[in-house]
Amino acid sequence: MEIKQLITFKTAAENLNFTQTAKKLNFAQSSVTAQIKALETEMGKPLFERLGKRLILTEAGQQFKRYADKMINLSMEAKLAVNGEEGHTGTLVIGAQESQCTYRLPPILKAFKSKFPKVKLVFKPAHSDEMAREHLITGGLDAAFIMDIRNPEDTLKIEPLIREELVMVASPDHPLLSESNVFPKDLEQETLLLTETGCSYRTIFEDFFRSAGADPLDKIEFGSIEAIKQCVIAGLGIALLPAMVVEKDLKMGRMKRLSWKNSAPSIYTQIAWHKDKWMSPPLVEFIKLTRSTFNEHRIMVNEER
Repeated sequence: MEIKQLITFKTAAENLNFTQTAKKLNFAQSSVTAQIKALETEMGKPLFERLGKRLILTEAGQQFKRYADKMINLSMEAKLAVNGEEGHTGTLVIGAQESQCTYRLPPILKAFKSKFPKVKLVFKPAHSDEMAREHLITGGLDAAFIMDIRNPEDTLKIEPLIREELVMVASPDHPLLSESNVFPKDLEQETLLLTETGCSYRTIFEDFFRSAGADPLDKIEFGSIEAIKQCVIAGLGIALLPAMVVEKDLKMGRMKRLSWKNSAPSIYTQIAWHKDKWMSPPLVEFIKLTRSTFNEHRIMVNEER
């Protein structure tokens, strides 16, 4: 099998559409079909199943994709190692939650692109820490930002960057703002605005109620933190969010923080990568820039306090 075939298979497996794959790779669709057929012949099993107009990965295709990702990455690493400084091209795939992409990563990206202008950065949404870990283990990500409690892992290297404060927020005229301490039972009749299942601070929010035997019935789940913020401002419910995403809104008075006691372990923004991953110069520099940027942010926050 050739690297070209593996890249075609990987693209098709992600798009599940041979026409889009051909356009993306600038191939004729017949070339894409021929490359996939050649791989299927070599593997001895179909990698895709065609159900009418739908294209899906077979179980063999799902297994093969994990190895295809590793072989493509290894090929890129080999080129970088051989070419040295002149080989600083290619792609870094980073997993990050929306909050990190919006509020923490822009200065890192700016500094990185000034140093490695030919390296393409791709950010993939990691709606849960479990998702990010899985993609790191299977080679789908070069590195990922994880927001969770500090947990050592055998397969991954995880480095804490900054401790995150969680803030429970409501609209500026919410009646619970007058309470010196808000308990789970006080919120049972409220609408909870939640991030997706698997999000670390959603888990903390749910544990807050579970520990008191409370069970709010009205919950709305969102795939976007910005959507949650707008609903809080509009008085549609209460949310638990990282302080970094609501800092400006609190200062402008568009929402207020409720008083609550959190007994859960502290959560940290952490950067993670596979312990066996070859650390290319661009990846090393990305991690280095991340450390320094978060350290500067931590110093600035401490000085403001």
